[in-house]
Formats: sequence, C-alpha cells, structure tokens
Amino acid sequence: MFHTFPNKSRAQASVSMEKTYSLTAHYDDFQEIKQGSRYSSSTLSNGMSLHLGGSLDRGSRGRSGRDKCVGVAGGGAGGGAPARWSRREICLLSALVFAAGMCVILGCMLALKFLSLEAQDSHCRQDCMKRRSLLRAARFVQGNVDPSVQPCYDFYSFACGGWLRRHGIPEDKLSYGIITAIGEQNQEKLQRLLQAPVQRNEPDSAERKVKEFYRSCINMKEIDRLGAEPMTEVIDSCGGWDLSGAPPGGAGWDSGSAPVRPDFNEMLFKTQGVYSTSVFFSLTVSVDDKNSSRNAIRIDQEGLTLPERTLYLGQDEDSVKILASYKALMERLLSMLGAHNATLKSREILDLETRLANITVTEYDDQRKDISSMYNRITLKQLQKMAPSFHWKRLLDRIFSDNFSDEEEIIVLATDYMQTVSDIIKTTSKRVLHNYMLWRIVAALSEHLSTAFRSTIHEFSREVDGGERQLDLERLCLNQANKHFGMALGALFVQQHFSSSSRAKVQELVEDIKHSLDQRLQELDWMDEETRGAARAKLQHMMVMTGYPDFLLKPELVDEEYGFDVNEKTYFRNVLNSIKYNIKLSVKKIQREVDKTT
Repeated sequence: MFHTFPNKSRAQASVSMEKTYSLTAHYDDFQEIKQGSRYSSSTLSNGMSLHLGGSLDRGSRGRSGRDKCVGVAGGGAGGGAPARWSRREICLLSALVFAAGMCVILGCMLALKFLSLEAQDSHCRQDCMKRRSLLRAARFVQGNVDPSVQPCYDFYSFACGGWLRRHGIPEDKLSYGIITAIGEQNQEKLQRLLQAPVQRNEPDSAERKVKEFYRSCINMKEIDRLGAEPMTEVIDSCGGWDLSGAPPGGAGWDSGSAPVRPDFNEMLFKTQGVYSTSVFFSLTVSVDDKNSSRNAIRIDQEGLTLPERTLYLGQDEDSVKILASYKALMERLLSMLGAHNATLKSREILDLETRLANITVTEYDDQRKDISSMYNRITLKQLQKMAPSFHWKRLLDRIFSDNFSDEEEIIVLATDYMQTVSDIIKTTSKRVLHNYMLWRIVAALSEHLSTAFRSTIHEFSREVDGGERQLDLERLCLNQANKHFGMALGALFVQQHFSSSSRAKVQELVEDIKHSLDQRLQELDWMDEETRGAARAKLQHMMVMTGYPDFLLKPELVDEEYGFDVNEKTYFRNVLNSIKYNIKLSVKKIQREVDKTT
C-alpha cells in the first residue's frame, strides 16, 4: 500500500522548524537567521530560506554573555588567538545539520517504501494473485446464480439462472452459452490481429497471406463487381451445363447424334481431385483404423447436399418444406449461373440425390457406429469389381500422381452402398450425372460469390436451421481465414495472447496426474502383473499435446504450411488455391508415416 505525505506550505515549515530549533538556540538568534539582509541566500529542501555570506559582524553580539555555544577555530590573521563562533554561526550550522538529517531520513523512508513495494509484489505473486483469482471466481459465481431458486429442487436454474437472465440467444446463433461467449472474446482478439499491419511481408510469409486473404474476403465491393464470373469460369472449365456443344433436346449427350460422349470419369476427377467435392462417395486419406502408424485411402458413402438423408424422403411436414426450399434454391442458383431449363435440371438433380438418399445409411444407425463391422480392406482390383461404373485406377493415379498396382489396398467403409451406387450410375443419363456433379461444385463454392448469391443461400439456410440474421461480414471472413489458414492464425494468437507460463502450468498439472495414476496402478491389488505392466507402459507412452504445437513459435515453419499464392483482390481464386494445395497435402500423407505429434 502506498502512503502519501501532504506537502507543507512554507509557513507551516517555518513553524515546525521554529519549534525544533527552540530546543537548541535562543529564539532571537533563530529570528536573526531568518532575516534576509546583506547575505546571499540558499533554500533548504523543506522550503526554509537560509542566508549565507561573508564575514560575520563579531562585535558586541559575538561577545555577548548570551553565547551558549562556543567553537574553536584555527589561528586568526591577527595573532593566532583562538576564534570563537558566534551564536548565529552555530545556529546556522545546526540548521544545516538538521536539513541534512532530514534528507537522510526522507531518503531512507523512500528506499524502505520501494523495497516494501517490491516485497509486496513478490508476495502478491505467490499469495495475493491467488486471492484475487478466488475473488474473481466468487464474483462470477455470485453474478450467475439465482438465489431465489431452491437448489434442492432445481439446481440448474439455481446455478445458471442469473446468467440466463442476463443473456439472450443472438439472432445469428441457434444456441448460446458461456463457452460461446468465451469464443466470441477470442474471435474479437483474432479480428484485431487480422486487421493489424503485416509485420513479416516476405513473399512466403504466412502472416502476410492470412491477412491478405482476410482483406480479400471483406472486400465486398470487388466481390460484387465480379458477380457470377468466377463461378462461370469453373463451370466452363468443367464443360458447362449439359456440356458445351451438346445437341439441343432433353436427351442431350445421350442422343445418338451427339458428337462426343461425355467422359464421366474425367468429371469425377475434377470434382474429387480439383475442387475437393464429394460426389457419389467420399475419398480421403486418414489414419488406418487398425494400424495407427500408417495412413490409408478411405472410401465411404457421401454425395448428398442436404445434411440428413431423411430430408429427401419427405416423411414429415418440416422435411417437405425444406425439400421445397432446396429445390427453389437450386433453380435460383442455376438460373443466376446461366443454366437453361433450370427447373428441369433441378428436378433431375433432386431425383438423383433422392435415389442416393434411399441407399445411404444414416449416421445414427448402429451399423455406422461400429467401425469394426464397417471396416473392409480390399485391393484395387476387388474395388473395380465391386463398383465397375468407376474407373478406379485412372482416378487414383491422377489424384495421387502415382501408378497404383491392382494389389494396392483400399479401405471401403460402405461396401453395400458402393455396389448399389454403381448400379444407379449405369441406369442414369450421363447428362444428369454431369449436371449433378457440377451442381455439387456450385453448392460448395457459391457462398464465396457476390451479395446476391449469399442472400439467396441465406434464405434457404433460414428455412433449414431457423437463423434469422446472417453473420457479420467480419465474423464470416474470420471463419474463412480460420478454415483456410488455421495454423497461421493460431500462430498469431499464440504469439500475442497465449502465455507460455499458462502452458507450462497445464503441462505440469498433466504430469502430476500421470504420476498419480502410475502410483495408483502400482497399488491396485486386483490387477495382475502382466496387465499392470501393460497399463504402466501405455501411460509412459501417452503423448500429451497442450495448448499448441511448438512449431507455431517458428514463423518460417508456419510459412511452409501455405505454399500457394494469395492476392487481396481475388477472394474466390484464393479459396480455389487453398483447396488445391490442401488436396496436395492430403495426397502426400499416403506416402508418409503418421506424425502423432501434430
């Protein structure tokens, strides 16, 4: 605690000094010191003026019988008789000694105060900080409980009633809680980081790329100026709706007069290997469920645009409404992107997706919860026989830039689905198959287009999830930056807001838990030695990942995660570059052992 000393006025200082000097000198002598006549002056630190000058008049005053203080001086000029100090000189010297003493005392007091503050800070680091944390926690709990509720009857309302009363669900969210509130605080910090000037402006700088990506996303003026152009370029590169050059009429490329039959497998490669969009099935590289040291190619059921298969089946009133809204969305987007007969195309695509929904097993089914029953490791040759409508070797060779043998092993998680979807492809118009795959690309990328496209998508989203308000542009772009530059954004957050001491404390806590568990394992009397040894070995090999990977503190290593170009004026192109680069990273995993440290 700091103590303050009020400054005394000069009058107050004089009174104080008079009372002090009256103990050692006569009042009239002290009065003589205070008078300013023929002497030069100097001011003491307490505001009192002293007059110091040349030879003092040692007349009758110097020999006065009132002298109480006698001093001895060296030989005088006149004949070496000892010189006697006057009462004025003695009192002046006393004043100087007193002033010096006061300075020493004040200096000591300041030094002691400084040292005591340091001691308090040191003590506070050990004790006061803990008390402050407890007080903050107590205030937090007190502000969130509802004391009017009896905890024995409704503990949830008692514990959370105060917080619920002070917070509502925002219009742009379906739910809201304390974790969401903390997340919003972190999002505000991340937004400030993205809006800050670039510190590392090198061409390969991940910091520069993530900030330019964010700026390109919030540049709606440029995005609106481009309109549908970025998406129409993608559509043209895939052959256009019904494929460019196809003869008119409903049969399209299925007519006998069509000049060239569309290459179904080429379009399949574009959707899966260029735009990372799942059509008919998902194709991923991930850890082998039965061998965690290796990565494997996995194939599973996928291909629906709506989030759940039951929405296509119209089993209740809500599903019927959502399905009608989905068809309207498809018609609207196809029309905005230049597709002729958008109503017909949307109906054909919806019919195909409904057929896929009928053979898709819901994720809530017990069959999908048991990975052992789903797991099927088969060769490429066996896969080709299982689903002959796909040219598997050609597809995998192009995506992985490799030359797979027929004995290459693939993990298939939905064998029945793959057999049936191959049959559906055989009986479906190639034109419809092509438009379906093109629609899947459009559905994945349209959110990155102009305001008109985003508003159309939001109208549909409101019907599906009930969200009334769109996300703010800044928040939406923060989400996109986190999606495409998660490590780079995480590195900025760690460097600015993540305390290394907090991470060390958590690591210490985890090690303490591991130590306690190890001791507990040694004390269990019901466990046999073989099981105990296996359990302790597993505990010792347990990998702890706390806070963030260490390489986030090394900018040059973070830069290596983002080997693609970013331009703050071409948002849509930035997204495509990120997608293509991430496909390359995923492809490389098949040739490497699993890195369990990341």
